[in-house]
Amino acid sequence: MVGLFIKFNLVQRTAQACTALAFNLRRKSEFLVALADYSIKCFDTVTKELVSWMRGHESSVFSISVHASGRYAITTSSDTAQLWDLDTFQRKRKLNILQSVGIQKVFFLPLSNTILSCFKDNSIFAWECDTLSCRYQLPAPPESSSILYKVFAVTRDGRILAAGGKSNHLHLWCLEAKQLFRIIQMPARVRAIRHLEFLPDSFDAGSNQVLGVLSQDGIMRFVNIQTCKLLFEIGSLDEGISSSVISPHGRYIASIMENGSLNIYSVQALTQEINKPPPPLVKVIEDLPKSKLNSGDLKMKVTSGRVQRPARSRENRIQTRILKKDLTGSFENKENELSDGLNKKRLQILLKGYGEYPMKYRMFIWRSLLQLPENHTAFNSLEDKGVHVAFLNLQKKYPIKSRKLLRVLQRTLSALAHWSAIFSDTPYLPLLAFPFVKLFQNNQLICFEVVATLIINWCQHWFEYFPNPPINILSMIENVLAFHDKELLQHFIDHDITSQLYAWPLLETIFSEVLTREEWLKLFDNVFSNHPSFLLMTVVAYNICSRAPLLNCSLKDDFEYFFHHRNNLDISVVIKEVYRLMDTTPTDIHPDSMLHVFVALTKGQYPVFNQYPKFIVDYQTQERERIRNDELDYLRERQMVEDMQAEVDQQRVEDEAWYQKQELLRKAEETRRELLLQEEEKMVQQRQRLASVKRELKVKEMHLQDATRRRFLKLQQDQREMELRRLDDELERKVHMRDREIATTAKDLEMRHLELESQKRLYEKNLIRNQEAVAKEMREDTDAYRRKVDLEEHMFHKLIETGQTQNQKTHKLIEENLAKAEQACLNADWRIQALHKQRCDDLQRSECYQEVARLLRENRRKETEVLNSMMGEEAKKWQEAEEKDFHLKSEKKASALSDASRKWFLQKEINDALEHAEHPYTKGVPRYQNGQVVSSCLSRTSQLNDISEADSSTCPSFSQRRIQWDTTERDLMERVRNLRQRLTVQTRNRCQTPHLLVT
Repeated sequence: MVGLFIKFNLVQRTAQACTALAFNLRRKSEFLVALADYSIKCFDTVTKELVSWMRGHESSVFSISVHASGRYAITTSSDTAQLWDLDTFQRKRKLNILQSVGIQKVFFLPLSNTILSCFKDNSIFAWECDTLSCRYQLPAPPESSSILYKVFAVTRDGRILAAGGKSNHLHLWCLEAKQLFRIIQMPARVRAIRHLEFLPDSFDAGSNQVLGVLSQDGIMRFVNIQTCKLLFEIGSLDEGISSSVISPHGRYIASIMENGSLNIYSVQALTQEINKPPPPLVKVIEDLPKSKLNSGDLKMKVTSGRVQRPARSRENRIQTRILKKDLTGSFENKENELSDGLNKKRLQILLKGYGEYPMKYRMFIWRSLLQLPENHTAFNSLEDKGVHVAFLNLQKKYPIKSRKLLRVLQRTLSALAHWSAIFSDTPYLPLLAFPFVKLFQNNQLICFEVVATLIINWCQHWFEYFPNPPINILSMIENVLAFHDKELLQHFIDHDITSQLYAWPLLETIFSEVLTREEWLKLFDNVFSNHPSFLLMTVVAYNICSRAPLLNCSLKDDFEYFFHHRNNLDISVVIKEVYRLMDTTPTDIHPDSMLHVFVALTKGQYPVFNQYPKFIVDYQTQERERIRNDELDYLRERQMVEDMQAEVDQQRVEDEAWYQKQELLRKAEETRRELLLQEEEKMVQQRQRLASVKRELKVKEMHLQDATRRRFLKLQQDQREMELRRLDDELERKVHMRDREIATTAKDLEMRHLELESQKRLYEKNLIRNQEAVAKEMREDTDAYRRKVDLEEHMFHKLIETGQTQNQKTHKLIEENLAKAEQACLNADWRIQALHKQRCDDLQRSECYQEVARLLRENRRKETEVLNSMMGEEAKKWQEAEEKDFHLKSEKKASALSDASRKWFLQKEINDALEHAEHPYTKGVPRYQNGQVVSSCLSRTSQLNDISEADSSTCPSFSQRRIQWDTTERDLMERVRNLRQRLTVQTRNRCQTPHLLVT
């Protein structure tokens, strides 16, 4: 057990007891909680808020299963199971069963779309998630081993189902074969199983081999389902486990103890003691000549439900420390010291004494001898690249009955091909790797590293003559054979048997074809414990030990059969012969002088392997890719032809069915035609009777319509006459009002003219009075100045006075003429404006009279057309009445808008007149609106006349002001004309209103 830092956060207070929990939803921050009030709630760990509240169960929910995608969830109670959509939190389906049966558990199979439902009568059904159709049902277990299932567990690949209950037996079901394939009996102390869960492993491809079993005594035992061996256990009788769960990666086990505490166990720490060899192994090595190893002391026995390991007494611990110190002191060769505390020399002594390593510790010793780095990250990167294209169809060339073994072999070969390109083109690589794949099928990382280490060290110089066999290696073997057994070599030469026949088949299969499993393991115990040249010497020794049957062979087929099949040969004799050859072979032909010593794989990343002719491998890769593309094109074309043929066959079948259906439809159509003819005859007779009745009704209807039409026409004519009279009165009233408004406006203009005249005379008086005062002051100043000048220069004064008098007369004459001309222009302009105004008024009155006469004629013509259309278009009278009614309403609205506009216009004119009366002397050029008419023009004219009669000396800018006033008066006259045109348009609109109402 290891200590971890655990932090707790309060998400919500539910006020209810929790009965089930589920994580791994699509949104990783959300989780599901089943409460004691039969409801399911979804909370968010980030926002700590309630996401959804789901109801529908009538009893307590004890299980929640979430789909691998995180989109769906199944909640299970004792009477029903419900499928929920976690995107919308809506219930999709509900599984109802009989109350007498009851549900044990309903859950999703991992990494699949299958739902497994387990009931209390031991029936197990598999359902399709999308359609909820039953896929299969597991058969009933044998009666002799039948137990009531209560707890279930499934491996991560969804292939094996473990079931248990109130018994010490476990049932293992193969879901692919749908049959019970194994029954495991737990220790006698186990009476009931409370919980089952598989222990995940990163390198077992989901086919979990270790099953955790929590029994009634509070102890959780972990069992290997293949070997049926108890591996380790957690919990005890004093501190029992109430419930337990394993992390997704299988690194930790969280257990809630019966005393309420939470324990976290490290799986790595629990399994280290199992894989580690016990101390007696070292003691036996030290005392090998005197006593033999007792394997019974090393076996674990299960007693009272606990795993018993060899006792570690104080004496053993002391001896272990002394032994470690002694090894350190007597250290001679550093390369013989292995990473796990083992010594290679001592292992070789043990191997020579027993001939092989103990079966229980063989894998551990191999891993130590080969010094495997266990580069998980590097191997995962190679495995993530997927299956190599060269091994996609591996099962066709190497058919293997076990699908798992084939899959592991395919992945190992693919990892090797991704590691180095030459292995994708090596034809004998599957033969070379298959024994190790079969041996390490549950740990693919170790399998890959063992094969890679074998290739780097024991397959040195094999690929220099690729794709041919290694001639250099075979030459070494032939030299050694020639030295030790010339007769056998001569026999091979006489029968044309080369080293490619008597040596290469043994090397490329590493003796797996000619040896049994036990013999092969015994051989490789010695191969891995010695120099890489040991494997080549084994080939020579195998030939020498088999010289008797080989000398009797004379046919090439016999030799081929001999080196590809098992023979009656003792492997121990072969191994002894190998050691003899290793010691007696001369140095000049010994393979160890030409091969490097053992080199382990590097940690972190695997070394680069490029000891091969790269151009040949690249060429073969290109050729293979070209052939593969051609084959794909051929298969694609063949598939296209087959699809077209299938479509043609399908179309032919559909056409035949269509023709048959058309024939049946034609016969049915003929039968129905006859029935239709009979029905038509009956209908003709009925129509004749109905026609006579309709004619009578039509005549009555026409009489009634005629009377109604006449009455309606008379009523409508009266309404038209009343409307015309009303419109005539309205027209006369409008004309009278217009004339009266014009007369009133003329009187106002006359009054304004008189006011302006009086103001003009008042201004003239004031100007004359001011001019006289100024003139008097100027004369006094002039007299004083003259008297002073006369006294000083009398003669010069006369000359100046004469010139000044002449200039004054000329200037006065020019000013008088200019004033007269301006007054004449003003009088002419005023007369022209008055005449123009009178002519405009006459034209407007004439246009108004003509417009009124035209409107009257148009009204009479329209009225005649309306009467004619009423007599001719009897069918449209109601529609026209509705349209006229709508038109009448719109015209009333228009009339109301016109009255409102007129009122607004008159009010605005009054306001402008009042404003002008209050401020008649505004500076600058005023901005006249529609209400200021001729009166403003007359006011400006009177002011202009007053200014023209004043003295020019007092008004030096008179000509400029006169030009400005003329421009303003023209603007005023233009605005007066626009105002009159607007009044004419308004009058015309008022005159047109009766016409629009009539039409």
